Amino acid sequence: MPKVDNEIKGRLALITGASGGIGSACARDLWAHGTSLALTCFNNRQPVDDLAEELRKSAGDESRKITVHRVDTGSAEEIERLFREIKEQHGQDGPDILVSNAGYGKRRNGILDVSLDEFDRTINVNLRASFILSKLSIPHMEAQEWGRIIFISSIAAQGGGINACHYAASKAGLTGMMKNLAMKHAKSGITVNDVAPAMIGETGMIPDEKFVEGTPGDVKNIPVGRLGTPQECANIVTMICKTGYLTGQSILLSGGLK
Repeated sequence: MPKVDNEIKGRLALITGASGGIGSACARDLWAHGTSLALTCFNNRQPVDDLAEELRKSAGDESRKITVHRVDTGSAEEIERLFREIKEQHGQDGPDILVSNAGYGKRRNGILDVSLDEFDRTINVNLRASFILSKLSIPHMEAQEWGRIIFISSIAAQGGGINACHYAASKAGLTGMMKNLAMKHAKSGITVNDVAPAMIGETGMIPDEKFVEGTPGDVKNIPVGRLGTPQECANIVTMICKTGYLTGQSILLSGGLK
């Protein structure tokens, strides 16, 4: 029988989209639990450099490392370069923990507003990137018989959401892929889950209240009466990392919204 191993101290966590609210909260929380970090950003590297410097100063264990990588997760070539950099800078072929968080979700009213280019970009960043990241991470995880893969999905995967169909399709695809990977790789000690938030504040995805006014995501329609926080998302991510008996699950973080 495989042994129970939920220790994440000393593991390497790759978090994509670490410049955003959810990604940076996950970085802080996993760092607090003893992991090393490889953090990615898209265009604006400064917030992630600042985060990395903040966390380095708080480190009691100097053996841990934080690296920052500028990556367009819509590009397979750039993801492949990221893994070469992880090998060079962390000395291992891939992460022990993958948090695929980087996303794209330009607001559109309906299918007639979604161009083919917009559809393709959304699928590439929100779905294909997680496929490539998982494909490159799993060999290392299989070799050590331990791994955690976590996709940041959305309530839109289950309920359609307030954006157009391109976004809902990309997130629903994530959940389907997660369930397949979880089934295929559980015997290798790899768990695969997703976190499906509803309306989360402090992320840049909700520019103002009018964005959600009159929609199911309007605060007046959320049973707990408020938006979620990035830290609450990070709490779930860390729990998944430390709970090896949990796999193949989509955890809806919605304040009671369905």
